[in-house]
Amino acid sequence: MMGLTLTAHQPMYLPWLGLFDKIARADVFVYLDSVPMESSGYENRNKICTAHGWQWLTVPVLRQGYQDRPISTIEINNDIPWQRKHLRSLEHAYRHAEYFSWTMNGLVGIYEQRFDLLTVLNAHQMLVFLAMLKIPTVFSWSAHTYEGHKSDLVLDICKKHGATRFIFGAKGRDYAKVEDFEREGIELEFQEYVHPVYPQLHGEFLPNMSVVDLLMNCGPKSLEILVNK
Repeated sequence: MMGLTLTAHQPMYLPWLGLFDKIARADVFVYLDSVPMESSGYENRNKICTAHGWQWLTVPVLRQGYQDRPISTIEINNDIPWQRKHLRSLEHAYRHAEYFSWTMNGLVGIYEQRFDLLTVLNAHQMLVFLAMLKIPTVFSWSAHTYEGHKSDLVLDICKKHGATRFIFGAKGRDYAKVEDFEREGIELEFQEYVHPVYPQLHGEFLPNMSVVDLLMNCGPKSLEILVNK
């Protein structure tokens, strides 16, 4: 029987290309919203490219005590009209992009319905992006209760899914207990993502933007570019 390649990541808003590269090389992607929200992470924000350089798009959240709570419980502050603002920013930044209409047709649902929890918003848009990129990886959300922290948490995820291989991000080298995985017969890979350069609006190329930037500029060719084929 062939082995199962797994990867995992906490929810991100409008994720960058490297996350989709990691997902595309796995059989199953674990959407890990049981971990705490980072104080300056990408769970509720990401960058787009504009005529004046990069710009944050940030989803406002109710922040009281959020550092100690799992991402699954973080509420969106819908008293702020963030969806209208984000939609306007995307239109202003990309209306002259070759695949603007194609991309917006996929994204419009994100900005036309109400989301109360950040994790639900991020899961919804992640599924939209996976479909637009035609990435067939299985999206696994809340299938199990995972235990442990950092390396121990990842090992528990692997064991509960029966994984024989796990793809860490590059930072995984800083905390992975390799010997624990070897003892369980689980092969490890540490991603070293080489960011592609692709046609982009607004002058000098800016890397590490949201996947929206790639989709707007490259449309159906995005996955081939993203994985550097």
